[in-house]
Amino acid sequence: MTASVTVDFVSDVVCPWCALGATALEQAIANVADDVSVQLTYKPFELNPDMPAAGEKAVEHLMRKYGRTAEEVAAGKAMQIARGEAIGFKFDLEKRSHFYNTFDAHRLLLWALQQGRQIALKKILLRAYFTEGQNPSDQQSLVRLAVEAGLDEDGAREVLTSGAFASEVRELEGFYRQHGINSVPAMVLNGRHLVSGSQSVEYYEQMLRQMANAPAEA
Repeated sequence: MTASVTVDFVSDVVCPWCALGATALEQAIANVADDVSVQLTYKPFELNPDMPAAGEKAVEHLMRKYGRTAEEVAAGKAMQIARGEAIGFKFDLEKRSHFYNTFDAHRLLLWALQQGRQIALKKILLRAYFTEGQNPSDQQSLVRLAVEAGLDEDGAREVLTSGAFASEVRELEGFYRQHGINSVPAMVLNGRHLVSGSQSVEYYEQMLRQMANAPAEA
């Protein structure tokens, strides 16, 4: 009998470590598929909830927010690119010129969850931003990417223009912050076990198997 594990993956679509973590987790889920059934849901987290619509240049943002030098930013980018290559995720961080507001992207992801296409949309959003340099705050781009993920064009446009799922995004973000999640990625397994940071395929696979075999709480 196949055991089951729920995974709530708290992340942002402009977070490189989230892209790495999501890619590694996807591979881990495939590796355990014969033994463990994983129900994966992406939960919202905004790294920069106050980011203006125009965004901020990426290098300047990282230097300002984290107090890094230009050399430290360059070294971090090189590390991310190398880790991505090792698991098959392509970063083109020259195209990723800005950080953007991601609130609308998170609203669209919650709608996609209802439509059964959230995982597909999440992958496309990460690729669009980190590999192609697209703007995840631009509603026209979001509609086009939603269609690419198999979602209805008119439905996606209606979600974005109506403000749908805004309160749900804020409530979920508040919930996770209240429970101590202040950085991402963060993964909650079976609603109780927290895995912080971007981990390896092997580590995620180990955690999925461990949780599948853990006795149920009384």
